[in-house]
Amino acid sequence: MSTSSAATHKPLKPLRGVRILSLALNLPGPAALMRLQAMGATCLKAEPPGPKGASGDPMGQYNPTAYATMHGGIKVLTIDLKTDKGQQRLHKALARTDVLLTSFRPSALLKLGLGWKALHKAYPALSVVAIVGAPGARAEEPGHDLTYLADAGLVTGLDLPATLFADMGGALMASEATLKAVLAQKAGGKGVFQEVALSDAAAWLALPRHWGLTQPKGAVGGAHAGYRVYPCKDGRVAVAALEPHFAASLCAAAGVTMDGMATLFLPTTHKAIAAFLASQTRKQLDALATARDIPLHTLGT
Repeated sequence: MSTSSAATHKPLKPLRGVRILSLALNLPGPAALMRLQAMGATCLKAEPPGPKGASGDPMGQYNPTAYATMHGGIKVLTIDLKTDKGQQRLHKALARTDVLLTSFRPSALLKLGLGWKALHKAYPALSVVAIVGAPGARAEEPGHDLTYLADAGLVTGLDLPATLFADMGGALMASEATLKAVLAQKAGGKGVFQEVALSDAAAWLALPRHWGLTQPKGAVGGAHAGYRVYPCKDGRVAVAALEPHFAASLCAAAGVTMDGMATLFLPTTHKAIAAFLASQTRKQLDALATARDIPLHTLGT
């Protein structure tokens, strides 16, 4: 690799020199902090005291592996915000902080003296990114990833979603909000307040479904025969032959005569492609994907 090529692929560190203090627990806050550190920010995490010396972040108790991954290289302090000593330690840290990341309900922050008005008065240059469950007045409502996904129409059966979409989407939105806050602070010289609602993250992720794209009659919801998960001889295969040239390659392999994209929406096409894929092993389908340039991925049972 040439020197110029290596420089091109060097990770950007747009937050180098920016100091972030996080009080956010569980998943969205720590996941956002992990991304912010990767962007060059100097990150500090404050946690409440845990049971018998354990982490005060619930994630550190029920999934130490995830906790360790998200907090790698991040300094963690134990601070009891309900005590005068804890408050003193916190405010000493806030005096050196550019962005504060929180995930408490607004009422809890007010009780701790950490409402936006009080913080902005004490630290005019400090920005706050507040992760909440739902926006505005609904920020006091209890909820979690599953309830936000359900409200957004993303829980379609009795099975749990494959991952924590609202939490991880919220983490991305929180890191985006931090970037916006830093830009605004540099432009105006004063800190800003940014609220990130996990329900908004779920609603954003749900837009393709509300547009009809992932509904059963939508092109990527099962109606298009080239975009589905099918059984194969020794497992499953996720096929994503959506564009015309990919669909044509798939139809040719399955022995289907393609007469425009409408062919992919016919029940007979679904049946023919399903029968073809069911007759193939994963190894055969992997070879087919390479030979015919078909986007597919084989899976175990």
